[in-house]
Amino acid sequence: MGEMIKMVVVLTFLSSLSGGVLAYVKENTQEKIEMQVLQLVKGPAIMAIFKDASNDPVADRFSIEEEGVQHEIFVAKIDGKPMIALETSGKGYGGDVGLVVGIDTTTDKIFGVGVTTHSETAGLGSKAKDDPKFAAQFAGVDSKGPIKVGDPINALSGATITSAAVCSAATDAGELYARLKPQIEEQLQAFK
Repeated sequence: MGEMIKMVVVLTFLSSLSGGVLAYVKENTQEKIEMQVLQLVKGPAIMAIFKDASNDPVADRFSIEEEGVQHEIFVAKIDGKPMIALETSGKGYGGDVGLVVGIDTTTDKIFGVGVTTHSETAGLGSKAKDDPKFAAQFAGVDSKGPIKVGDPINALSGATITSAAVCSAATDAGELYARLKPQIEEQLQAFK
């Protein structure tokens, strides 16, 4: 009986120690990981959408909290007009498809989209990230949606589920923008 108690105490101690080490590592690397994701995953998509921006939209950003969730809003100025980008996701064939959606705040129309993350089939669903013609279809579409495959977006050949995921994510971005529009407009005053 004494051996069993000794094993339980040792196991509890080792579990607590390893849990503490993992928590310490996560706490001390979280900021660096977030910065890497911003620079290497979100940043290229945002810069592709806002290639004509007179500022750095990745650096010029702010957060808005909604129901305990932080939403990062990226701000771009193109020809003196304020544009914003925000990230959403849709359920694709291989998992979630991350999407950054640029919105013209003066017209409430989509300025552009860029896929950030996906686990879609190479050569089929992965074209959502690689095919500029697919992304170009979203420019000028009303952010109030709904945005659907076939109306007004043509699906990628062989990747209807992925195309629907991108459309769903764009629709979600439009809904999020509509909900946060008063706070976004207030925050944009600092960027004028």
